[in-house]
Amino acid sequence: MKLIRVLKSRAVQVGLVSVLAVMSGSLSADTSKPVVMQLAQLSENFDVERAYMQSCWACHNSGAAGAPKVGDAAAWGPRAEKGIDGLLANAINGLNAMPAKGMCFTCTNDDLKALVQYMVDNSK
Repeated sequence: MKLIRVLKSRAVQVGLVSVLAVMSGSLSADTSKPVVMQLAQLSENFDVERAYMQSCWACHNSGAAGAPKVGDAAAWGPRAEKGIDGLLANAINGLNAMPAKGMCFTCTNDDLKALVQYMVDNSK
């Protein structure tokens, strides 16, 4: 009972998200390098499959927190009807348990668009 309360605490959840982000390579503990922001273009050497596996797979493979599973056409169909712009807005801003930008903190909006399109294309 006590363990469940600890696991549900916001501090533990934030900590787990941070650990997962660092482990996936989305964040770097190296602060000596300057942060370069790229806007409105795919990041250099962006690999959509790799980014999906690092940032999206955990929830969109298992259906965690209500995330639609990639490959489940019935789950993605109504969402895809919103169009790519509607899905992209959800990815950028977050939706329900999904944080803004999902778990891809270094992704540009175009990177996120490629990720969303990848998931939709693999769910038909």
